[in-house]
Amino acid sequence: MHVHHGSAAGPGPAGLVIAVASLVAAVLYVSAAVRLRRRGDAWPWWRDVSFTAGGAGPAWAAVGPLPDGPFTGHMVQHLIVGMTTPLLLVLARPLTLLLRTLAPGAGRRRLLSLAHSRGAGVLLFPPWAALLDVGGLWLLYRTEVFATSRHVPWLNALIHTHVLAAGLLFTFAVCLLDPVRRRYGLLVRGATLLAVGAAHAVLARSMYAVGPPGTDFTAADLRTGAQVMYYGGDLVEAALATVLAGSWYAATGRAERRRCRARGRLGRVERCPS
Repeated sequence: MHVHHGSAAGPGPAGLVIAVASLVAAVLYVSAAVRLRRRGDAWPWWRDVSFTAGGAGPAWAAVGPLPDGPFTGHMVQHLIVGMTTPLLLVLARPLTLLLRTLAPGAGRRRLLSLAHSRGAGVLLFPPWAALLDVGGLWLLYRTEVFATSRHVPWLNALIHTHVLAAGLLFTFAVCLLDPVRRRYGLLVRGATLLAVGAAHAVLARSMYAVGPPGTDFTAADLRTGAQVMYYGGDLVEAALATVLAGSWYAATGRAERRRCRARGRLGRVERCPS
């Protein structure tokens, strides 16, 4: 995301657009959450914080101060835009919030229809979402696409749009916190997450040794950037694994409560878990 030009020159137009869009999105989300609470519905406050922080990530990556070294700075941006921001946004469950705030009518029905459509089910197939995400990174950094994008603004913007969109799709497909048509099992999602973590780690290690083709970053800059990608990616992937484990635990508890209530209807008196 080469929209950051340093403090002396100030942020460029693209960076300002990103910052304003992030602010507007956060305001809309928090306003919807406040409206939900005012009518008596529960909505955890930490989701507001999560969405706001997720929206602030791309804005800071675009206009905020970055570490010295062009490759290190780029990798910090990649970690924020492609991994941290998607996790924070998905944890905030924006689709669920939108569905709960929309009044019954055509708009809500269309949104539900889209979420439950066959196309959404295909896009959210975890291996496919993983291919779009980590496969795009291998194409970017192991070919001359990255070197070319540093001198072609529209290509650079397209790449970072893809990084954000693919990261959101993959994170959504792994976590499955919002209501969608096809809910893939824990085994598929967990195995996909492990595969992506391995592919991400191998890519980072390869760049520690050899930079993207067509670039001439210093050895120190290249190694620091690769370490940011490697260790930062590990942290985000560990957070995703924690979300998966929490979802499994909650689903197991709900299933046990259903079984307990069924036994109660059959006349077997016992204390059900709360």
